[in-house]
Amino acid sequence: MNATGFEPAPDQDPDTASAPGRIVLLTTSHRVAPGLLSWPAWQALRTADRVLCADGAHPQLPYLREAGTAVDETSPTAEELVGACAGGHTVVVVATGEGEPALTDGLARLAGSGRIQMPELELLPASYDLPGARLLDLVQVMDRIRAECPWSSQQTHEGLAKYGIEEAYELVEAIEEGDRDELREELGDVLLQVVFHSRIAEEDPDAPFSVDDVAGGIVAKLIHRHPHVFGDETAGTPEEVKAHWLRTKAIEKQRSSVTEGIPLGQPGLALAAKLASRVRTAGLEVPLPRGEGIGYELLALAARAEAEGVDPETALRAAARAYRDAIREVEAPHPPDNVKE
Repeated sequence: MNATGFEPAPDQDPDTASAPGRIVLLTTSHRVAPGLLSWPAWQALRTADRVLCADGAHPQLPYLREAGTAVDETSPTAEELVGACAGGHTVVVVATGEGEPALTDGLARLAGSGRIQMPELELLPASYDLPGARLLDLVQVMDRIRAECPWSSQQTHEGLAKYGIEEAYELVEAIEEGDRDELREELGDVLLQVVFHSRIAEEDPDAPFSVDDVAGGIVAKLIHRHPHVFGDETAGTPEEVKAHWLRTKAIEKQRSSVTEGIPLGQPGLALAAKLASRVRTAGLEVPLPRGEGIGYELLALAARAEAEGVDPETALRAAARAYRDAIREVEAPHPPDNVKE
């Protein structure tokens, strides 16, 4: 055994000593439960002559050993690993969370030198991230920030409320500007608010809930309100889908008025359009209230926009941006009259 703790392969039969063998670098995702490996990975582990892992605390090791796979906790050099494959042996290296950069770099140098016959090299992903797997990273990061950050550890639902509003407006702005990079970033900021509030909610002494409860609730709601997808009902048009949604929602909420559930604190134009939408969808005949002043005029405009399929808030913001651009154009410095451009 050498200084690295790696025991080289025993002397080989002269007839097979020249066979280069095979190295399999086995990678796993920490976002997947340990032991849930692919069938090719288990095949490689069961047929390997040796299985090595440099990290004695690797989460896969207990499951590999329970399955009868002997694992040597050692970190060989590239030269030692190539030597262990001599004679046609297969060595599987269970990669650590950081990968094996020193080992792979050393193997690349050996291959480029042309001095020795290299074994077959294979990178074998043993488990893959499912869509949404990085959300687990976000939850873990939020857990640590909540525990260790002096500012984050003191935050409350009430203290963060204003940030939720700000981030929602910034998301809308990114959508309207058509900036894809900004859209991705703002979606992340909105998602952060959800995870942050969920983490705070875990500490409530009377009614705690977690991000899993939040996700579970919205999953159940989506399934229940899409019987045309998850049930026996059918819907061939967006209008039929909306009718399903509203009918199911009304049964769930048991509301006595179509106005229930409309937040009165939202911007005025959006509020007016939402009320008009509820009236139209319910098939009610409700005349607009008559009154003097700009408020009633705006109400009528918002109701007209909603009836025509136009979001008045979006339309006004678009006009406001055009107004902003006109202001900036007037503000732009102009050269003095006696200076030729």
